[in-house]
Amino acid sequence: MQLPTPDEHNNVSLSKFESMLKTNNILFFDSDQFEEIINHYLENGKIALAKKATKLGLQQHPSSTTLKLFQVEMFIFENELDIADILLDELYQIEQSNEEIYIQKANILSRRDQHKHAIVLLEKALEITLDQADVLSLIGMEYLFLEDYENAKNYFIRCLNDEEDQIHTDYSALYNVIYCFEYLEQNQEAINYLNVFLDKNPYSEVAWHQIGKQYSILEEYKKALASFDFAIISDDRFIGAYLEKGKVLEKMKRYEEAIESFVITLGLDDPTSFALLRIGKCYEKIGNTDLSLQFYNKCVEEDALLDKGWIAITDYYIRNKNYKKALYYINKALNINSENVLYWKRYGKINFRLNLFEEAEVGFRKSLELGNYELNTWLSRHDILLKLGEHQTATNTLFQALEFYPENPEIEYRLAGLFYHNIEYGKGEFHLKNALKLDPEYLIIIEELFPRVYDLKKVQELIKIHKNPSL
Repeated sequence: MQLPTPDEHNNVSLSKFESMLKTNNILFFDSDQFEEIINHYLENGKIALAKKATKLGLQQHPSSTTLKLFQVEMFIFENELDIADILLDELYQIEQSNEEIYIQKANILSRRDQHKHAIVLLEKALEITLDQADVLSLIGMEYLFLEDYENAKNYFIRCLNDEEDQIHTDYSALYNVIYCFEYLEQNQEAINYLNVFLDKNPYSEVAWHQIGKQYSILEEYKKALASFDFAIISDDRFIGAYLEKGKVLEKMKRYEEAIESFVITLGLDDPTSFALLRIGKCYEKIGNTDLSLQFYNKCVEEDALLDKGWIAITDYYIRNKNYKKALYYINKALNINSENVLYWKRYGKINFRLNLFEEAEVGFRKSLELGNYELNTWLSRHDILLKLGEHQTATNTLFQALEFYPENPEIEYRLAGLFYHNIEYGKGEFHLKNALKLDPEYLIIIEELFPRVYDLKKVQELIKIHKNPSL
C-alpha cells in the first residue's frame, strides 16, 4: 500500500473543507490540516476563505498558537493593528519563545513607521529562530525603510549567506542587495560580491543578469555581454537577459545583433512596448526608416501610455521635417495624456516650426505649468511672446526664469533688449552691463532678437566701453 504524499494529503483536506462550506455540515480537522488549508488560501490571495478557515479552526482548536498567529496576520492585513497588538500581547504571556510573535509585533511597528523598534524585536526573533534567513531579510527591509542602505545591504548579504538550500535562493534578497550597492554607487563592490555568489551558484541566471547590469553601468560592455550570455545559458527563456543584452549591443552600435536579441523576447512572451521601441530605434540607426516606423507604431499600439513611443514617432517626423505629421501624432498623444510635460514641449516646438506662434506659446506655457523649468523652455516662451508682441508677459517670463537661473547671460541680454525697446533706458543699461560681464559672446542675442536696439547709439557706446574700458 502506497501512502499519500503531503501534496495529496493537503488536496484531500482542502476538498473536504470546501465541501463542508457548501453543505454547512461541520466536519472535524486537526490543527495541522487547518494550517495547511489557511496557508493555501493565503498563498493564493483568498483572504476571505483564509479567515473562514481560521475562525473554524479556532473553534475546534481554541488553544492553537499557530492558528491564533494566523488570525493576527489577517488582522494586520486588514490594518486592524490595535486588535492584532492585543492578541499578540496575550500570546506573549503564554509563549515567549515563539519567534513568530516577535515577527508579527515588528510587522505592526513597521506599519506604524516605527522601524527602529521593529528592528529591536526582529533581533530578538533572530536569537531564537531556527530559520535565520527569513528574519535577516526582514531586518534588511526595515533598514531599507530607514534609508540606511549600508546596514540593509549587510543584512541581505547575511540572509543569502545563511541560505542552506542554494538551489532555491531567496532572489528578493539578492535583488535588494544589488539595489543597495547601486544606491551607494558601489558598482565594483557589487561585482565583487556577485562573483563570490556565483562561485557558490554558478548556474544562477539572476546573478549573471545582475553582474551584467553592473558591468554595463561601468561601460565594460564586453564583460556585460559575456555575463548576459551566461544568464541565457542558465535559462534560455530569461527575457530580462535578452533585453539587457540588446541594450548593450545597441550601445556598442551593433544594431543588427541588438535587433536579434530584442526580437527573441517577442517570441518568449507577449511583446513588450520596450522591446518594440528599441527595435524601432535600432532600425532607424541603420537607416531602415520604414521598419523603424512600423515598430514605433506597434509600440504605441501595445502601450498607448508609453510616452517614449509617441515621442519616438513624433521625433521621427521632426527629423524628417514633416511637421504636420509630427503635430498629428503629438496631438494624439495629448488626447491620451494631457498632463505629460514632454508632449507639451514638443507641441510647442512643432507649432513654432509651423509658424503657429499662438499654439506654440500654449505648448511652452503648459510645459512650465507642469513643472518643466529647463532654461530653453523659459527662453522659447519668451521668444514666441516677443513675436506675438506681448512684451509685458515676455518680461514677466524672464523674471520668473531669473529665479531659477540667476546671473544667466541669455536672460540678461533679453531683458536688456526688452527694456531698451520699451524706452526704459536705465533698466536696459543695467541688464546689458550685467550681461556683458557674464558673457560677451551672447551679445548676438540682442543683434538677432532686437536689431533696432542693437543699432542704438547708447547700446553701441556701452559695448565699446566694455571692450575698451580705457575709453
